[in-house]
Amino acid sequence: MSVAEVEPALETTSTSGPVRAGSIGLFGATMLVIGNMIGSGVFLLPSSLAKYGSVALLGWVFTGVGAVLLALVFARLGHAIPSVGGPYAYTRAAFGDFMGFWIAWGYWIGIWAGNAAIVVAGVGYISYFVPALSEQRLLTGVAAVAVIWLLTLVNAFGVRQGSIVTNITTVVKLVVLVGVAVTGLLMADWSRFLPFNPSGEGFFFALGASATLTLWAFTGLESATVLGGQVKDAQRTIGRATMLGTMAATAVYLASTMAVMGALPRGELADSAFPFAAAAEEMFGGAGGAIVAVGAIIGTFGTANGWIMLQGQVPLAAATDKLFPARFSRVTGRGVPIFGLLLSSILASVLVMFDSAGKGLAQVFTAIILLATLTILVPYAFSAGAQIYFLATDPGRFSGRRLGVSLAVAGLAFAYSVWAIYGAGAETVMLGFILLLLGIPVYIWLRWKQVPLAGRQADDDDAQRPSDGD
Repeated sequence: MSVAEVEPALETTSTSGPVRAGSIGLFGATMLVIGNMIGSGVFLLPSSLAKYGSVALLGWVFTGVGAVLLALVFARLGHAIPSVGGPYAYTRAAFGDFMGFWIAWGYWIGIWAGNAAIVVAGVGYISYFVPALSEQRLLTGVAAVAVIWLLTLVNAFGVRQGSIVTNITTVVKLVVLVGVAVTGLLMADWSRFLPFNPSGEGFFFALGASATLTLWAFTGLESATVLGGQVKDAQRTIGRATMLGTMAATAVYLASTMAVMGALPRGELADSAFPFAAAAEEMFGGAGGAIVAVGAIIGTFGTANGWIMLQGQVPLAAATDKLFPARFSRVTGRGVPIFGLLLSSILASVLVMFDSAGKGLAQVFTAIILLATLTILVPYAFSAGAQIYFLATDPGRFSGRRLGVSLAVAGLAFAYSVWAIYGAGAETVMLGFILLLLGIPVYIWLRWKQVPLAGRQADDDDAQRPSDGD
């Protein structure tokens, strides 16, 4: 099916209903992209990356290039198919109902699992003021769950209210990160960037490991595409917001990580649960550390708020197309998909408590982000594949006279996604694949429920009736 055939259907029924005038403009959509990308990753990853030294900076660059390629894919797809659901909408349009369901299932898992990781990182910065939060595992879990439900309550009032919170918190964390980046680069001790690769591993292994870790910080670049029709002038706004947000986040990541690495000894950085606050304390004293810690808490929870805003939207889109249980399609008077919102927060809470029972804060964060990144990478790969499919079946709609460039970008984005999935590690890939397979019985059950009762009874009668040869 060509894009020309898909798009008219989207205007009336299709993936998540009619494309309508939305309540979020270019600024709001860009802030959503930046806000959902800049969160737990940049605020906690400098500690995880410390053992790789300056190689980690190349990891940021490598991942940034891959993220820009994916952003270009989502920008083009968002222009052609401005529907709620993002990767789900594109995959279903290209590859049919089952693959659409599978991608919606995996992406949904990635969202609520990612929320769990984000709030854990936020609790890490609260421990700057309350050390017991990083020392007592159960208390860490309880605090993270409390934050999840506070932000769920905010988003229960509607997308517009959630968007306002996201805009405010995004501005706060940008001020914090840019302030630390500028000051830190001016005051950096450049000797701390040596040795170049202190990990003891080979260069390519260290590069791949650091790039895989940094990838978590880039998940969310597709956020504007998920809201689809709730964005004003979606065909123009989604693409612009995706590119602007991705490029801005990449610049902030690289500069701020360099600043933190230049401010703290590598051993101290590796052990810190709040690296930006520790760096600010080194530069400005205790007051500076406290201010940055507060900014990091606000920024991290703002990111969680943005992801919680999305966690009901993908199941809503799939349920509207009868590819998720009907309960996910029910919305409140404010347009909030309340069942998906609440169930996602319940699952995120369970994941936090389960991991907190046996691991420390840093280990919980690392384990969850690898799983969340993997389950989101699969939808990324399928979205790139969807663009390649559309370019092959209807090249004029997407590429005009730049078919070769568009194919190259989509092909590289697909290859990057596959490489990143490999880099997540065998154990994470295995667990993620099992979670994806668990969606197949759900799909079969949904299809069985959609067969008319009379038809099921007739099939049962036919099965029980003896054949002529008996």
